[in-house]
Amino acid sequence: MKFSFYHNNINVFNLEKSLEFYQKALGLTITREKEAGDGSFKLVFLGDNTTPHLLELTWLRDMDRPYNLGDNEIHLAMRTDNIEEAHALHKEMGCICFENEAMGVYFIADPDGYWIEICS
Repeated sequence: MKFSFYHNNINVFNLEKSLEFYQKALGLTITREKEAGDGSFKLVFLGDNTTPHLLELTWLRDMDRPYNLGDNEIHLAMRTDNIEEAHALHKEMGCICFENEAMGVYFIADPDGYWIEICS
């Protein structure tokens, strides 16, 4: 028996705002969508057009408040081929939330407060 990574899921409060963020900040594109017949949820899968791994954004109609991320001790990580250009974009967007210059990485926060590590 063999397993391979398929996707990671995060729940988002404002789907449109999150889609705009992931498309602008990371260049991710929508690969597919699924919506409940009764409109109670919507799933949007995003890809990087390089790897098969996907990010699934889940929006729930009945969620009436932003998600409580607790200590938010988990994160996604993305690699870039131009960390200087990426840093400039993320600085302009105002989404950098932590930098570790000694390690050569920094983190950005999405509209729900999830952290994404940016590596070169």
